[in-house]
Amino acid sequence: MEAAPRSCTILRKRLFCPASTPFSMDPIPMPTLSLTPANTLPADAARAALAGRVWRPELGGPSVVVLRGDDLVDISSAFATMRDLCENTDPAAALAAAKGERVGSLAEILANTPAEGRDASKPWLLAPVDLQAVKAAGVTFAISMLERVIEEKARGNPAAAAAIRGEIGKLIGDDLSKLKPGSPEAMRLKEVLIAQNAWSQYLEVGIGPDAEIFTKGQPLSAVGTGADAGLHPGSTWNNPEPEIVLIVASDGRIVGASLGNDVNLRDVEGRSALLLGKAKDNNAAAAIGPFIRFFDAGFSLDHIRRTTVTLSVAGDDGFKLEGASSIAKISRDPADLAAQMLNPHHHYPDGAALYLGTMFAPIQDRDAPGGGFTHKYGDVVTIAAPELGALINRMRRTDECEPWRFGASHLMRNLAKRGLL
Repeated sequence: MEAAPRSCTILRKRLFCPASTPFSMDPIPMPTLSLTPANTLPADAARAALAGRVWRPELGGPSVVVLRGDDLVDISSAFATMRDLCENTDPAAALAAAKGERVGSLAEILANTPAEGRDASKPWLLAPVDLQAVKAAGVTFAISMLERVIEEKARGNPAAAAAIRGEIGKLIGDDLSKLKPGSPEAMRLKEVLIAQNAWSQYLEVGIGPDAEIFTKGQPLSAVGTGADAGLHPGSTWNNPEPEIVLIVASDGRIVGASLGNDVNLRDVEGRSALLLGKAKDNNAAAAIGPFIRFFDAGFSLDHIRRTTVTLSVAGDDGFKLEGASSIAKISRDPADLAAQMLNPHHHYPDGAALYLGTMFAPIQDRDAPGGGFTHKYGDVVTIAAPELGALINRMRRTDECEPWRFGASHLMRNLAKRGLL
């Protein structure tokens, strides 16, 4: 069996329940999330062009906000939607110039963001995207590519994964990070794997010329930091997928970035790749936040290419998983992924938020030997990067997360009522 990657080191664990046991239907007390500026903002927040969205109860809808000092300022009079801000020729400069009204301190709004104990009469933070399509790239890192092959061959059975992992590793190794997808070298490897009867549809998008780009969720369906993130109760093998999320304007410009959790049901996708929609697009299963950081003189796509993303999973059972990995290990350049998503053949008039794919593949046993890693009810997942801050979510059943009730039609009516359209 190959050595576990650093990104999946288990620091401590305690037996809780068999990995094959679905979430209980009985109510279980949820751990309380505590959000503060210190555990949310980028390390250089004072110099960053940060925009987000806040729900304003007195207005019955969301507002675009900018972080100025310790406060969040509503700039909806200048930009009614985040989509409008992202379409600007220079969003960072437009953000700096926009005038607005103070909504409240960031500390107060963060404290009121988690659903547990929220005062519904006061504002709270939302996902920072609105009308953009929510898209995702899959199999963009070598380690996650190998795990997708293993999922497929294990047919959703985590107990079979360890043996298959060893077999696949003998054939193709565990370091394909230097192999350029679509290159002659990649095509020669493909011929060898086909001859060995080891080819997979996941290897096709991992080392072939075409990236996997799929729809993660509908516009306005993403949840933000502090929200409960959804796991379908029928899944018994699942994991977080910490990712950078590119913010792409309708003309293809990459204008900024955020953090994301592309929650994945490994057993569902492992049964059949045609179940990708069921594995990926569920209530509250797309988390993005805490803010969008727009590109400016001090922050660019090159910073994203070099950034390190960290993952922490903390469970009520005493389990803790921590690790870190660099976007530099990505097999496809972020600009190439954005261009494969949005181009003359594929338009997004409201732009898109694009998950870049995960470099994390937790494989250690959490409970029974051979059971691998899977989430437990109430796990707190923290995804962080120095330049983007931290996205913190608590895992909960999809049917117990806050229901998605506010769509594009509701947003348009609300903005019209407020005189913003």
